[in-house]
Amino acid sequence: MNPELKKLPAKIAQLPKAELHLHLEGSIRPEVARALASRCGEEISTEEIIRRYAYKDFTEFIETFKWVTSYLRKPESFGLLAVDVCEQLLAQNVAYAEITLSVGIMILRGQDPQENFEALLAATEPYEKRGLYINWVFDAVRQFGADAAMEVVEWAHRCKSRRIVAFGIGGDELSIPTRELQRVYNRVGEYGMHRLIHAGEIGGPEKIREAVELLGAERIGHGIGAIHDRELMDMLKERGITLELCPVSNVKTGALERQMGEGAELAGHPFPKLFRHGIPVVLSTDDPAMFHTTLTREYELAAREFGFTDEELVGIVENGFRYAFGEAR
Repeated sequence: MNPELKKLPAKIAQLPKAELHLHLEGSIRPEVARALASRCGEEISTEEIIRRYAYKDFTEFIETFKWVTSYLRKPESFGLLAVDVCEQLLAQNVAYAEITLSVGIMILRGQDPQENFEALLAATEPYEKRGLYINWVFDAVRQFGADAAMEVVEWAHRCKSRRIVAFGIGGDELSIPTRELQRVYNRVGEYGMHRLIHAGEIGGPEKIREAVELLGAERIGHGIGAIHDRELMDMLKERGITLELCPVSNVKTGALERQMGEGAELAGHPFPKLFRHGIPVVLSTDDPAMFHTTLTREYELAAREFGFTDEELVGIVENGFRYAFGEAR
């Protein structure tokens, strides 16, 4: 058994879990980074990679992210990473995951998204026999603009795979007005894909409201800014709009301090208030390797720092399956 599982109450540790906010490219462990670099003709020690993974601030994290993901150059490299991610998920009793794929970055780097995606399917589909089901979210980068986002939507449609369950947009939520993305999400709806977006991570509650009302977002990546607007919280509850909460990520990126004030620590995360308000919430990792976390650790911290009872934790586990866009089959 994974040693981390022993830290969780047995009732929670043994439950199958779902992971709904997981970026493939943010899951490159140092050992895998070394293998990817080697495939590109560069020999880097694991120790050096670990040093690079110790960031002093968010700017350093972004630079490290750009550096390590630059080694994802060929379809087989994506396949290698996917296998490692699947092994890590299985070790944590994860039975279902919706993995976000940075197609916008692939296009920027001149890669063929369909070739990369086919390699990912080939790498992950065998895991179904071991009880792990993977679906995919094609992701665009907000600051690249609406035209670039539309290109990602068209690639998702072109790939014609039942494993692509949603389209999302990450990146700098403050970079371009939400209204500029309406035509993109209208096309997503025409293609029958689910709609999600990062909002309310560093932006205010108005960014979440815009995502729901202008874009028809069904799930919100992060969404912790909702805590500042009671009426918005009521709307999220009434409409069943899910927040994908990633507490450790919010600490590491400084998003928590930005929302809750200088010096805010994990114990002050709004997760418990959002959950107890009745808003659908799921617990996720975001970029687990880059933020030195796992889904198991997130649950252990939720139990310790947020004071959740076993029954509440079971409810959060169940939410992972209830608000998934696909099914664990």
